[in-house]
Amino acid sequence: MSFCHARDFLFCSMCGTLLSFDSLHFARCLLCGFKRAAGDIEGRETRYTVTAEDIRRELKIEPFVILESAPVDDEAVQRAVVNEECPQCRHPQLEYYTKQLRSADEGQTVFYECPQCRHKFSINT
Repeated sequence: MSFCHARDFLFCSMCGTLLSFDSLHFARCLLCGFKRAAGDIEGRETRYTVTAEDIRRELKIEPFVILESAPVDDEAVQRAVVNEECPQCRHPQLEYYTKQLRSADEGQTVFYECPQCRHKFSINT
């Protein structure tokens, strides 16, 4: 079988609709009635890849892993607390969390937020 990079043999030359293979002698366009001889199609091969994401999208299944970029309800997250003073309102404690934003051989970024005034800042460690 020869692999065909141009997959136009599967589609109608008149309107571009996918041809229906309901006969041994020809493929027919269900929209406009165009027919292509089976001999023009015989021996050609088309390859395609289906990913897990394609299947989930088609079946309308939620992803198994939620990406960090997905919106998160910040109020529901319980953060660690450190005994450091807020630079804006002088509250004695700050909530914090860390993320690895740069390459793995560099330090992580610490994000601080004051529970009283909601002032936010970060420090690269």
